[in-house]
Amino acid sequence: MVGHRTDHALRASPGPVSVPDRETSVSLVPVGIINYGIGNLGSVLNMFRRIDVEAEIVATPDELRASERLLLPGVGAFDAGVRGLRVAGLDEVLSERVRAGVPLLGICLGAQLLTDASAEGDLPGLGLIRARCERLTPPVPSLRVPHMGWAYVEPQGEHAMRPTDQPPQRYYFAHSFAMHCTDPGDVAGVAQHGERFAAVVARDNVCGAQFHPEKSHHFGMGFLARFAQWSA
Repeated sequence: MVGHRTDHALRASPGPVSVPDRETSVSLVPVGIINYGIGNLGSVLNMFRRIDVEAEIVATPDELRASERLLLPGVGAFDAGVRGLRVAGLDEVLSERVRAGVPLLGICLGAQLLTDASAEGDLPGLGLIRARCERLTPPVPSLRVPHMGWAYVEPQGEHAMRPTDQPPQRYYFAHSFAMHCTDPGDVAGVAQHGERFAAVVARDNVCGAQFHPEKSHHFGMGFLARFAQWSA
């Protein structure tokens, strides 16, 4: 686990890999990667370094308020994630920043925390995406839960953060629960694990990706590069 450093020594510096399909006309805003005690911060920070995008770890309400692009990582249980945000005093600030129009991307557990609730726990989520997380129930007995491995993601709808299919994109998943949106129009990408599930959800300036882009090689690099360029 990478801890918070008040001197921002964890700021990502430019690396040798160019941003895939980068639009040079877009002004990239530094990404604030939220540290609330849960999440593989180092892996996410390193992936931004590889695509030459400035990023830093943020962990206090003031640091979130100073960030103009935010990423919420996370691994583990839903209630533990909610408690982590509350203890750090970040849950209300995140909603405040979203209302201000700041782009927010949640990945893996971070995506699920954007929803209203989860069958995994008792605490309410952030409620930024109208959805509930339910346990995967693949109809094929040989398909195990948690779902761990690679899967292609099929784009849905017209949101700017929907995955591309030219060429088809595949990402690495590690999850037991999936997001079920109240409004099907909030589903921006679907994958399959015996059953179709929402792999990407998005509404306005909020996006959640069930997969791990930081573990998805050049497909993940492309997805994070698009987030860095996203003007919500």
